[in-house]
Amino acid sequence: MKQREREELKGRVLCAAVLEKAGFAIDLKESTRRAVKHRRGSDIIIVIHEGRGWFDPLSDAKGDVFSLIQHLDGVAFTDVLVRAAELAGFQAAEPIWQSPRMQRPIVSLAERWRARRDLRPGSATWRYLRQERHLPESVLRAGTRQHRLREGPHGSLWAAHVDDGGIVTGWEERGPQWRGFSTGGMKVLFRLGAPDALRFCITEAAIDAMSLAALEGLREGSLYLSTGGGWSPATDAAVRTLATRPGAQLVAATDANSQGEAFAGRLREIAETADCDCIRLTPLADDWNEALKEKAREEQERRNGRRDLPHTRRPHQG
Repeated sequence: MKQREREELKGRVLCAAVLEKAGFAIDLKESTRRAVKHRRGSDIIIVIHEGRGWFDPLSDAKGDVFSLIQHLDGVAFTDVLVRAAELAGFQAAEPIWQSPRMQRPIVSLAERWRARRDLRPGSATWRYLRQERHLPESVLRAGTRQHRLREGPHGSLWAAHVDDGGIVTGWEERGPQWRGFSTGGMKVLFRLGAPDALRFCITEAAIDAMSLAALEGLREGSLYLSTGGGWSPATDAAVRTLATRPGAQLVAATDANSQGEAFAGRLREIAETADCDCIRLTPLADDWNEALKEKAREEQERRNGRRDLPHTRRPHQG
């Protein structure tokens, strides 16, 4: 097959078609329009560039549709072309987004961030974080003081990712009906806590970072971090920079599942390279927010139990 024919074939086959045929399903909750997450058991592939590119968040594998077939099937390139030809014209299922695409004026990332309000007690976002996520006021106020939290639309939270200089590079978006990352933004690290910390607790979501901070009472000398569910080159570089601080300790506080273990493995490798300490901290539930909510439920049950106890009186002393 000539080069021109190969390029034409590549243009007719989307990565989503390859993944659907291979038994992957779209994880809409973890996807955005620019990055659609596909799962098959513990395997994860993120499709980008409008279906023309992909990467594996748990390894360094990435590329075009041909390399995806090779990655999944381990076949020679001639067989890759045959399998791609079989998929030409196949229409994969498309995600149905909860919020419609709208034409908006082009506004810079910094302007969009500044245009949103700081988190305020009593707002819809505040109620969502307190009532549904069970995050305490102390943590929310700390995040607001450090200019990490903004109120997004429809009661959602914007949690800033910043670079080593404190510049906002993007933000995680979490709400009752929405989950995503800022359009045009770049994942580096969400950071909450002491800037000069030596203990770095790395989670997969800003909500989890704040939940762990709540469970630990915003431990002194700790910085609570989130990768935003991915592992970009910028994230890798930022973590390596933190690991080089004299006396640094990396805490792999990722989820209690296969993806969390894969991220923890990356952190151990970084710690070995930087010659710093690294420990694994695993939530008792699937993630730290679930662990925080479970603790809140147990405390509520104990309070209810105390209220149900019969009133006792001291014995009369004559």
